[in-house]
Amino acid sequence: MTTAISPDDRSEHFAVCVQLFGGITAFSRRLGIDERAIRRFINGERPVSAGLLEDTGKALRLLAAEATKAQEEIAVLLSADPSTKD
Repeated sequence: MTTAISPDDRSEHFAVCVQLFGGITAFSRRLGIDERAIRRFINGERPVSAGLLEDTGKALRLLAAEATKAQEEIAVLLSADPSTKD
C-alpha cells in the first residue's frame, strides 16, 4: 500500500532538494525555473507537482554523477602528485 504524501511534506522535501543544489539561485539556474516560483513551492504557496519532483530527481541524479566524476578526478590528481603522500 502506498501512502500519500501531504502537500507540506512535498514542500519540505522539495526545500531540502533545493539546498542540495546550493540554494534557490543555483537550483533556478539548473532547472530553468524562476526563483520566485521556487520560493512559492517551498513556502507552500504553490503545490509541488509530481512532474516537478520528477524533474528534481533527474537533476539530482545528474548532480550526483557530476560530483562523482569530480571526486574521481581529484583522486587521480592526488595519486599522481607525490607531495600529497604522507
